[in-house]
Amino acid sequence: MSLYFIALVPHQRLREQIKAFKKEIEARYQAKHALKLPAHITLKMPFNITKEEEPLLIKSLQELADRITVFDVELSGFDYFKSGVIFVKCADRDPIIEVHNKLEKVFVQKLGLTKNEDPSRFYPHITIATRDLSAEFFGKAWVEFKNREFHASFEAESFFLFKHNGKTWDVHRKFFFVPAVKFS
Repeated sequence: MSLYFIALVPHQRLREQIKAFKKEIEARYQAKHALKLPAHITLKMPFNITKEEEPLLIKSLQELADRITVFDVELSGFDYFKSGVIFVKCADRDPIIEVHNKLEKVFVQKLGLTKNEDPSRFYPHITIATRDLSAEFFGKAWVEFKNREFHASFEAESFFLFKHNGKTWDVHRKFFFVPAVKFS
């Protein structure tokens, strides 16, 4: 069995901006777990499939990507989960939720995998501090970020399939969406 997850990944410049927030948290609050992955919005939580199922996964994800039109993702400000996670907020979550729901359908209908998460609990975001942020430092970090201004956007032109190599997550495949028609 191999472990995978699926995510939207912003462009390099935005990834670097978000990485700076993660590095600030590491330096000031000794929390570095969020630095293990590039900035991303998880669309499908980690899941296991066999090597034999991977070709069907790839084919199904490509078919899905071929039906999704490129869309904009707006980011605005920060928020947190009670579990001690601090994140960048997605201003308009609807297009991301729509892609997530389509992915869930693919997993159930084409791959025969059951839903492993409650759709009502899916909340698109980009994590900047997570697991290793202590309760003591969480409060201090949140005071720093709660009123901080941050606005950015990126064009979601694809989603990424990540595969765990036993130690870290690697980009396994990138699935491009259908370009949006632009009128001039």
